Amino acid sequence: MQVGIVLPVSAEMGDGGSWAGIRALAEQAEVGGADSLWVFDHFFYRWGRGGADEGSHEAFTILAGVAAVTSRVGLGTLVACTSFRTPGILAKAAAGIDLIAPGRLTLGVGCGWHEPEYRAFGYPFDHRVSRFEETVAIVRPLLDGERVTFAGDWHQAEDAVLVPAPSTRVPMVIAASGPRMLGIAAEVADGWQAAWFGLPDAKFRGERAAWVAAREAAGERAGSAGSGAAGERDGSAGSGAGAGAPAYVGVQVKAGAATSDARALALDPDAIADALAAWAAEGVDHLQLWVQPLTAANVAVAIEGLRRFRG
Repeated sequence: MQVGIVLPVSAEMGDGGSWAGIRALAEQAEVGGADSLWVFDHFFYRWGRGGADEGSHEAFTILAGVAAVTSRVGLGTLVACTSFRTPGILAKAAAGIDLIAPGRLTLGVGCGWHEPEYRAFGYPFDHRVSRFEETVAIVRPLLDGERVTFAGDWHQAEDAVLVPAPSTRVPMVIAASGPRMLGIAAEVADGWQAAWFGLPDAKFRGERAAWVAAREAAGERAGSAGSGAAGERDGSAGSGAGAGAPAYVGVQVKAGAATSDARALALDPDAIADALAAWAAEGVDHLQLWVQPLTAANVAVAIEGLRRFRG
């Protein structure tokens, strides 16, 4: 199981108020043995009327900087909101990260959820899943170097192409929970993104079972010969009940939590190591640790937990 670290993209998250702070955490995590680094994609968080807005730096801008100052770790969006960019801009941004860090990007995408952002910047909040489905129908072949002509209800493309195309195939991971989003993910994604958890629980297992079932159904539709959907994309990824259906799971680690539970892990190296072992036993492929707050001292504790997990 691979284990990544979420990076802060705002001062409210920890050491994310400056590029120097974000860079230092990225370098700390890479040196410490993290497999990947992830960033959120938001304009802001706005909780109710009269509350202070929690800001956020632009995800791909920050990820490009992280790509330039690291050399080994994977990079990912957790997750990029397809509502915020046209399919062409989203594909082009992903190709740009691949140019800086060839073969290291995983493009995590989702249909968005925080309505205040949509209202503030004039994005339509309706038909988000339908719009998402059309976006990935354009972005996936573009990233694969194909020419795309597409006429949908929300998006169009006419002989569109990425020039230059990414030098390597960019995996796409989709955040999904409902049946329709799971169905889309099963058809086009390289993995499923779930969040947020502490320890594995019945909720996770139920969601994972739905993802595995959706993936198996997609494989059956593709036919025994395969057409690039479902199993052929995965190679040897996955194991056990989830083989052929790679799972990425976001896990919270909270300073001040007395004990670990299904919602968050305690900020303690042994508790983190034990939890990582429990998630590995579930057959999870990739875990992303969101340490709260994201400071150098707290990330050091998470890295020590990762070290103990690996023995």
